[in-house]
Amino acid sequence: MTDTTLAVPSLSELVDPSAERAYELDRRHVFHSWSAQAQIKPMVVTRAEGSYVWDGDGNRLLDFTSQLVFTNMGHQHPRIVRAIQEQAAELCTVAPGYVNAARSEAARLIASHTPDGLDKVFFTNGGADANEHAIRMARLHTGRTKVLSTYRSYHGGTHLAVNVTGDPRRWASDNGSTGTVHFFGPFLYRSAFHATTEAEECERALAHLEQVVTLEGPGTIAAIVLESIPGTAGIMIPPPGYLAGVRALCDQHGIVLIADEVMAGFGRAGKWFAIEHAEGVVPDLLTFAKGVNSGYVPMGGVAINEEIAATFDDRVYPGGLTYSGHPLASAAAVATIRAMEDESVVEHAAALGEDVFAPRLAELAGAHDWIGEVRGTGAFWAIELVSDPSTREPLAPYGGSSDAMNSIVAGCKKRGLLPFVNYNRIHLVPPLNTAAELVEEAIGTLGEAIAEASASA
Repeated sequence: MTDTTLAVPSLSELVDPSAERAYELDRRHVFHSWSAQAQIKPMVVTRAEGSYVWDGDGNRLLDFTSQLVFTNMGHQHPRIVRAIQEQAAELCTVAPGYVNAARSEAARLIASHTPDGLDKVFFTNGGADANEHAIRMARLHTGRTKVLSTYRSYHGGTHLAVNVTGDPRRWASDNGSTGTVHFFGPFLYRSAFHATTEAEECERALAHLEQVVTLEGPGTIAAIVLESIPGTAGIMIPPPGYLAGVRALCDQHGIVLIADEVMAGFGRAGKWFAIEHAEGVVPDLLTFAKGVNSGYVPMGGVAINEEIAATFDDRVYPGGLTYSGHPLASAAAVATIRAMEDESVVEHAAALGEDVFAPRLAELAGAHDWIGEVRGTGAFWAIELVSDPSTREPLAPYGGSSDAMNSIVAGCKKRGLLPFVNYNRIHLVPPLNTAAELVEEAIGTLGEAIAEASASA
């Protein structure tokens, strides 16, 4: 029993807030993801607000990573922070088998924005387990095993999710025993189909997928999993008609279509969900995480259509998580979605894409030979960097980095910009409520860093 007569220590009394102590303890005790532990020097973040973070040396950096593309509402948004505080004071935690008001309202709000018919929500702790559970649902619903997904994709770090993933992070854990099959998705700039136009790329990519389905055996395939817009792999916008073609192929063969909206969802692409760019295309299952509550408390989930949900009306769904629909995460989701609605955040992200990112990045590409292509929508953009625009040789190898990329990143940080980097690309993915003038500033800073790095190469 808690002795309420004892003084409750403050957080500052329990945790030494100094950057030096934080770094010392981190390197002694923390095991970092996706890293060779002895070769990293992680940046200390001491505070954050809005579109900015501060490092351990007190430098303010404009955060164009949204961390791992999840702080869609920026750092320390007062409505979200207040909702977490109030929920903690009221009901801090409860097992998922009980009803709690925050989870119920979060589910209602999510369903109010998902494509029509996706009205049931299964809550998870993040995006990887959302994809794991979506695949489990598809397999149980269809009685089939195989799952098809693209190369140049990322679906999570857990065992099945990383096998479904198409990028090099899969390689070390890919034992080929999980029924996963990969195919080439559309990507005109580096076309696997020798296409020269978006229409050719779409037609040939669909023909390729149809052939894979035929050769694998349509009756063996439970699901096709696609990021509506591939994120970490390069922000490659599907050509018009591609997602509709995949939807038709799934319908023809009774295959479940899973739209992975973990990164692209909740306004990132200038729509509530990126699949809305493909008008009329509705997936059977839609996975989400990250932006659902701006990453303030871990949460993910699967939005489920009526037919698949009905499969488990009288049949036990064999899955669950201890923290499914955690009250603190749910309260953060409610506050996030309501703030996005009230502040017209999705509309603002769309305007940033049309009015600032698109024209300014086009100008930047015209000024620098190292920029092979810019692509994106909303607040979701990638710059493909190449050493030779005619051969399109990447400025860093697939799965690696280079001195040139490191120089660009160092130049950005020196000028107060924190960029998101993946291989030979810089991704520009700020909080969705970032002011237009800050986007202008960031693009100018990036241009200066590229110019400096290319001049000294």
